[in-house]
Amino acid sequence: MKILYIVRHAKSSWDHPGLSDHERPLLEKGKKRTKKVIDFLLEKNIQVDLIISSYAVRAFETATIIAKALKYPEEQIQKSTNIYHGDVDNLFNHFYDLSDNVKSLMLVGHNPTFTNFANYFMDEKIDWLATSGIVCIEFKTDSWENILQAEKKTKFVITPKKMDLMKKRKSKSKGK
Repeated sequence: MKILYIVRHAKSSWDHPGLSDHERPLLEKGKKRTKKVIDFLLEKNIQVDLIISSYAVRAFETATIIAKALKYPEEQIQKSTNIYHGDVDNLFNHFYDLSDNVKSLMLVGHNPTFTNFANYFMDEKIDWLATSGIVCIEFKTDSWENILQAEKKTKFVITPKKMDLMKKRKSKSKGK
């Protein structure tokens, strides 16, 4: 079994017009929203064997926040220029060199590529992967090279907004 987490970076800042696109940092709001999806990951006892992030500041900051929460060693987060500059085909290239000892992989990057990439695997397509959104796909295979042919299942699609709605539903049901 292989598990893939497709994570869109948190909400970033446009307050620094002198910065290039890949240098834009996260907004504080983006960090707070990421903590909402982290709560979900922790509740589900999610562990990752490898995190590969776009080298863009906003993506790497998001990867670092998630890594800390999941107790994944920050220094082991791999940066990839192919995620920032790439398309869906470039994302597939990350699988071919992966050791089959890696059971779960988290990719952190950008739209529209990440929405298209997630939709490649999903029966129920999404319109747009929100900032700090995570799609989890499970593949019935022992080899990353075989994920395209493997039977797959969407385990979850979670966003900060969905987390807010879930929290509201829980509090309403407790109040009854």
